[in-house]
Amino acid sequence: MNLPFQRKLIVLFIFLSFLLLLIQGYLVYGLKISFLLSSLISVGIVTPLAYMILRYFTQPIREMMDRVKRLTGSKSNRDAHVYSEDELGRLSKSIGEMGTQLQKKIDEVSKERDYLQTILKGMVEGVLVVDERGRILMVNDALRKILSLSSEVVDKAPLEVIRNAELEEAIREAIQKGKSAAFELSFPSSGGKTLEVNVVGISPSPEGIGQEGEKRKGAIAVFHDISRLKELEKIRQDFVANVSHELRTPLTTIKGYTETLLDGALKEEVGPRFLQVIQKHADRLTKIVEDLLTLSKIESKEFYLKWERLPLSGLIDDVLDFVKEAAEKKKISISRSILPSSLEVMGDRSYLEQVFINLLDNAIKYTHETGEISISALEKGQREIQVVIKDNGIGIPKEDLSRIFERFYRVDKGRSQELGGTGLGLSIVKHLVQAHGGRVWAESKLGEGSTFYFTLPHIALDAGQNPTKP
Repeated sequence: MNLPFQRKLIVLFIFLSFLLLLIQGYLVYGLKISFLLSSLISVGIVTPLAYMILRYFTQPIREMMDRVKRLTGSKSNRDAHVYSEDELGRLSKSIGEMGTQLQKKIDEVSKERDYLQTILKGMVEGVLVVDERGRILMVNDALRKILSLSSEVVDKAPLEVIRNAELEEAIREAIQKGKSAAFELSFPSSGGKTLEVNVVGISPSPEGIGQEGEKRKGAIAVFHDISRLKELEKIRQDFVANVSHELRTPLTTIKGYTETLLDGALKEEVGPRFLQVIQKHADRLTKIVEDLLTLSKIESKEFYLKWERLPLSGLIDDVLDFVKEAAEKKKISISRSILPSSLEVMGDRSYLEQVFINLLDNAIKYTHETGEISISALEKGQREIQVVIKDNGIGIPKEDLSRIFERFYRVDKGRSQELGGTGLGLSIVKHLVQAHGGRVWAESKLGEGSTFYFTLPHIALDAGQNPTKP
């Protein structure tokens, strides 16, 4: 019988009262026991029975209390037994269903939170999230690394952590007015990094997105590290400027001498000399273009090396034959260490010859007459050979050593142009050596000569490596 809970309590009260009176009447009139003693006996009999009946009726209440404790304690919600269909029973069922739905929502939110944290950890961009007060809620690992932030940044103002007024103002505008902002920030204290920052407000509801004047729940700032892009842009600008300068000089000379010849100097005695000057600068232009094409080819995706075993001694002999005439003109002696015929390197013959020729050509150009140049090689472990080319020429200042492998960089621009250098030879050497898996560097003292070092693979390539790719 499904009665309401209140009626159940009334019926229970009437039943217990009737039972108490019945027992007491039997004891007083049937057994002739005094009224006081019969009252005590009746209460002693009815009380345990009343306790058991009340415990049965209050079972749903206890179950609801247990469920509420489990929910507030974030424990799993187990199905509870409902023994009645009254108000308490229905309330117990409702709480059970509510607990199940709440647990599902908690699980969904936890999964979304874990998913979001995984995304933020995997991002290379830095992320900063602030609340409606402008206080930091979260900073991802990428931003900590980019700006070397401490671990204790939560609940601080962005200005306390990232000392930049422009960022602070952009976040404030995003929270108060919903204005998005994009700008660049430079951080000299973080290694001269340049960051592109995008700041947007967090709307309190999807319907509120884009509404002017609505108070935001916070803001998100995303930091993109564009330091490398800025560096590449500067390199590109410098390269264009250097190419323009290198091409303008011979072109101006060619144009001036050509105009002079066309004005009548061709028939005069200076005509042949002018033509020689034009030819010299045309050759210089050709050499610049050839070196630029070589660099472009080396850096292209289609560039590959024809790997083969090369006896180092034979390779050096072939190169010395090529530079012999230039050395003899300046009476420069070139000596080489005795190398065993078994000493072999892995590489592309044509490109390695270019590396040797460029370095020897530089050594000859910047060594005085009757100077000396030496070539030697030694094994560095079982996988690498180090080649050394040393001269006793004019040397290189210490402050210029770190830049001599840059494109168009010259220690003495006037002397380099006079000797026919394009400023690209050492850059080509660096790229070719690196393509072979080696390193190149230099040591020098001004007025005492220079020593160039580079390494090459010693033994055969590892099993499975493509022999046609660098």
